[in-house]
Amino acid sequence: MTTQALEVKNASAGAASPGIRLTEPVAKLIDTSTCIGCKACEVACQEWNDLPAETTVNLGTYQTLPQMTPHFWNLIRFIEVEMNGQLHWLMRKDQCMHCSDPGCLKACPAPGAIVQYQNGIVDFQQENCIGCGYCIAGCPFNVPKLSGQTRKIYKCTLCVDRVSVGLEPACIKACPTNCLSFGTKDALLLKAQKRVDQLKSSGFEAAGIYDPQGVGGTGVVTVLAYADRPEAYGLPANPTIPMSVVLWKQPLKWIGNLAILGGIVGAFLHYLRYGPKHVPEGEKSKQAAGGGPA
Repeated sequence: MTTQALEVKNASAGAASPGIRLTEPVAKLIDTSTCIGCKACEVACQEWNDLPAETTVNLGTYQTLPQMTPHFWNLIRFIEVEMNGQLHWLMRKDQCMHCSDPGCLKACPAPGAIVQYQNGIVDFQQENCIGCGYCIAGCPFNVPKLSGQTRKIYKCTLCVDRVSVGLEPACIKACPTNCLSFGTKDALLLKAQKRVDQLKSSGFEAAGIYDPQGVGGTGVVTVLAYADRPEAYGLPANPTIPMSVVLWKQPLKWIGNLAILGGIVGAFLHYLRYGPKHVPEGEKSKQAAGGGPA
């Protein structure tokens, strides 16, 4: 890829965007059918982003941690599931999905704490974060994590610092099986469909692409051998922005603004009709002497 700079498309609370140039929309492709669970992507993510080490937890599987954390943004999930009387071992790279219509950004009340670049990457600006946690409630994938030390929210940035200079994300650079790919979304959707066709010809009739439209599509496209059961991979079947966020940021917000405007207009009309309030002379003298009403 050539060197590219980034331009902000959306920002939380309507904050002004920094002056950066436009770049082409990008995406990441995850082919779960070729993931071997080596965790090279986990290590690459930690090293490139200079994240501190996490204490691993024994879950009875090879999975590193139960969930992502503020210092662990990329987690390979090892899932055992029984389907049609057979045991299947499913592995999936869990991270921020970089939604085209991000619920975290819609829910955030802090100006400029969350930005979406024109290339689709959703990034958190911790210097503007107020630690309210609303973005956690707005994300249907349970991705953003609040740090108990800094009281700031963290997640995968899709290596925006690397992408902005024409490099692919660190996790993709480290993947040994080519189950991770990076490029434009249109090109990756074509590549994903070819892989789906291969899987179907190999007997995986339910193979498909996970690119949920309830969030406008995602910047992380996933090939699933069992696309009719995304829950088996730990993915929601039909993710959408929570209705509480939609109501709060749209109709309820406007209703509140109208109520404030109505109060101002009512006070102005009252003033026009009755004029300013005059204090009787006797009351003025009592107030000047420090006394209250009789």
